[in-house]
Amino acid sequence: MRHNSAGRRLGRTTSHRIAMFRNMVTSFLEHGKITTTDAKAKELRSIAERMITLGKKGDLHATRLAAAYIRDKKVVTKLFTEIAPMYAERQGGYTRIIKLGIRPGDNAPVSIIELVEAEMKPKKAAKPAAPKAAKVEKAAPVAAVAPAVEEAPAAAEAVEAPAEEKTEE
Repeated sequence: MRHNSAGRRLGRTTSHRIAMFRNMVTSFLEHGKITTTDAKAKELRSIAERMITLGKKGDLHATRLAAAYIRDKKVVTKLFTEIAPMYAERQGGYTRIIKLGIRPGDNAPVSIIELVEAEMKPKKAAKPAAPKAAKVEKAAPVAAVAPAVEEAPAAAEAVEAPAEEKTEE
């Protein structure tokens, strides 16, 4: 039975798995995104978000906990000075997993895990809907202009006739 045994083993021993995730988190925070298998990306997400939460706390204890897991001191500094301030207002969900398909060599499902930009707003999908309505409005006046063009020569003749009468008098 599999009670109270959370997480994926990924076919590795415990020490190998811990070392792999320490390396992956270090690379992920250094570069902002990495390409890996789906299962590894899903496991990496929880660890990376925990590190970003430590960065948001910003105290000495959080710095030491992050430095104990992340392998590069420069990456720890980057986490506390650049990455964590980007997510100061965000309550979680700092990463995004985008599935790429399968890897040709071994048919493994591959995905990209990346940091979510703090500036992105989900309301951008609503903006393209407004121009569609504007296009419909623009199409209606074009149809209304076409009959006006047909009437324009008659209107021009009507305008010319009174002008001629005035010149004749």
